Amino acid sequence: TVANENYEMPPMPPGSKEGILAGLYLFRKGKKGGNKTPVNLLGSGTIINQSLQAQEFLSKYGVSSDVWSVTSYNELRRDGLKAERYSLLNPQREKILPYAAKAFAGQEKALFVAASDYMKIQPDGIAKWLPGELVSLGTDGMGRSDTRESLRDYFEVDYRHIAFAALGRLLAKKEISRELYDKAVSELRINPLKEDPVEVTHG
Repeated sequence: TVANENYEMPPMPPGSKEGILAGLYLFRKGKKGGNKTPVNLLGSGTIINQSLQAQEFLSKYGVSSDVWSVTSYNELRRDGLKAERYSLLNPQREKILPYAAKAFAGQEKALFVAASDYMKIQPDGIAKWLPGELVSLGTDGMGRSDTRESLRDYFEVDYRHIAFAALGRLLAKKEISRELYDKAVSELRINPLKEDPVEVTHG
């Protein structure tokens, strides 16, 4: 699979044990940039390395972003559903916030770009507990034997597409100029007319 990749395992960040077990923790905070909207890059498995590359690329263009490692979307969803059920059955008591919501407390109207080797439905499953817009990047469609680089480009989950998604949403929010956007996109070499992997699969 695309996930079969050898790379150096980084040390566990201090204070991250709770998040690792809960399904989400801050992996690397970004340098201060010019964007007002908080940008969070959510990476899973080996794609965390693509999120880190995207963070570096965005930093070159003055965009700050934090990289979060998602260890389990399933755990985050179970926790969210558990919190919702409690609030539904106990409307007279104080609501319990899901872990995903607590992790991003104070980041109202933030931007989230989630990328993984799995289908987009995985990050979509926690969207309602995030305090801002979510862009999901995943491997929807039929896989094919090729290099990891080509596969990740084909499924649009590499660092180029992660950075592209963030820049596009910031442009829509008028937080970056068209000139900066065009310059960055030119460097990323994204083809906006490329066929959708799902349509290629299903015709």
